[in-house]
Amino acid sequence: MLEATGGRERAVTGALATAGLPVIVVTPRQVRDCARAIGQLAKTEAWEARALAPCADVIRPTPRPLPDTQTQALRALLGRRQQLIGMRTAEQNRLAGTNADLAKDIEAHITWLNERLATLDDALETLLRASPVWRENDDLLQSAPGIGPVCAQTLLLELPELGTLTRQQIAALVGVAPLNCDSGTLRGRRTIWGGRAHVRTVLYMGTLVATRYNPQINAFYERLLAAGKVKKVALTACMHKLLTILNAMLKHRTPWQPQEVQN
Repeated sequence: MLEATGGRERAVTGALATAGLPVIVVTPRQVRDCARAIGQLAKTEAWEARALAPCADVIRPTPRPLPDTQTQALRALLGRRQQLIGMRTAEQNRLAGTNADLAKDIEAHITWLNERLATLDDALETLLRASPVWRENDDLLQSAPGIGPVCAQTLLLELPELGTLTRQQIAALVGVAPLNCDSGTLRGRRTIWGGRAHVRTVLYMGTLVATRYNPQINAFYERLLAAGKVKKVALTACMHKLLTILNAMLKHRTPWQPQEVQN
């Protein structure tokens, strides 16, 4: 069992898989929580390494197959796209408070970033559509109003479990399942927490579009607002519902069916 280290663990996992050894990559938070549970509060690389064995013994994670070469290439392109989006957002924020001379330089950089993003989008689309399996899954997801190319690509590449888990499991994995916060007779407010942050961010944007152009999600959203739910809570519930529908679509290999209620 290894901690995720921003991609630097890939060489080790690849070597272990080639040697026929089972390997699993877990989030550092899991290992840190296990270390705290056994009273190990200090945090050094040596202590973290020592915590891996008892953590693996307690969690007993199920080894998963490593992504193939094409999937790794697609994920690398998607990761680079996220980086460029972050750079562009930072430059756009800087543009508002700078002088005219620097503004020209920032605008030129934003133009270059937009060009690189367009090139990356073309590369992602070409590579993804080259595979019949990827293409079929992409078409299924994009048949749902609100799910565009970027959202579909993110779900396929960063949420490969979509279509293989129950609706409760997939919601917990993304981080849109309401979590209890109860103690004794106290009933705390349900909140979402954890999960795959980038998937949740992209799904949120898709849900915003769906609340306007997807009849089923729009009706659900309006019903929640009419019942007195605040918009943020209603949007989160819509994210949960849309994710459940997409999970069922891939599981049953059926495109979006607007006239049927999907569970």
